[in-house]
Amino acid sequence: MENVFKFPVINPLLHNELRLKIMVALDSLESADFMYLCQITDSTRGNLSVQITTLKEAGYLEVTKTGLGRFSHTVCCITNKGRETLRAYEDGLRRLFTQEVPAQDKKSMAG
Repeated sequence: MENVFKFPVINPLLHNELRLKIMVALDSLESADFMYLCQITDSTRGNLSVQITTLKEAGYLEVTKTGLGRFSHTVCCITNKGRETLRAYEDGLRRLFTQEVPAQDKKSMAG
């Protein structure tokens, strides 16, 4: 059987602008509080909260909350799994843009 060309798989969870910004920031910073992430990502608190929850449920972030109600403080940090996933995502994008797509086989064109 002949080899069939396939593009690299790109993680759809990280292929969201805000989730990617959160992951890149935390990869660089190790940890950041919620309001700082809100500021640097130019996000609303509601949207940031949803995306952080999504990343936490995937095991990419750890979230620590202290205090109660209006006086709570939320800090996020990237997990080892999150860091590895981010590296794989970056590698996949790099391969996507640099991988040469082979010319179509004339046999497959007749059909």
